[in-house]
Amino acid sequence: MRSASEDRTARAAIRDEALRLFAAHGPDKVTVRRIATAAEVSPGLVVHHFGSKDGLRAECDRWAVETFESLLGELTREEGGATWAPEATGSLHEALVRHLPPDSPLPGYLRRLLLPDEEAGRLLFRRLYAVSRAALDDLARAGRAEPGPDPAVRAALLLANDLAVLLLREHLADVLGVDPLTREGMARWAPEVLDLYAVGLGATPRAPEEGA
Repeated sequence: MRSASEDRTARAAIRDEALRLFAAHGPDKVTVRRIATAAEVSPGLVVHHFGSKDGLRAECDRWAVETFESLLGELTREEGGATWAPEATGSLHEALVRHLPPDSPLPGYLRRLLLPDEEAGRLLFRRLYAVSRAALDDLARAGRAEPGPDPAVRAALLLANDLAVLLLREHLADVLGVDPLTREGMARWAPEVLDLYAVGLGATPRAPEEGA
């Protein structure tokens, strides 16, 4: 008989393998039996933990949102304010690695769900947006960020930027010559992002030309 700790380990293994398979093939093409085989458990144990494949998908979504929430929480909590400084890119990288290690299936899972125009992706994006909006509101209350004239748009912009690094990671690495989620890549990426958030693009508006 499995102990409670073994059950928790099996549950995490099933979830992680489901995330990988869903990311690679799409949830509709992956069976409970295939997930069980990848996790080296019985199909019955998958059903025992999650009830059905739909229940497992819901768990994957929940875990994705909680991971994103934990990552944002670590980067925006008041006592960790130094992580927002450009010179603290090591802290940014360490937080990313803790929540999104190099072999994490989460980026692929998010890419598979968010990019197609499907209801599951829309629901997941709304949940991620709620996390982003709450993080911006917390920073504004603490006096550490300006919510702007349209906080809804600002929260969506922040979310889009955060997701872009995950969804476009390979393309960014191709054009930059470095993976943005490695320590070296973060040392280049984070200062630019933080500077952009702090001071904007900094261009002086051009005066209109005469006769224009």
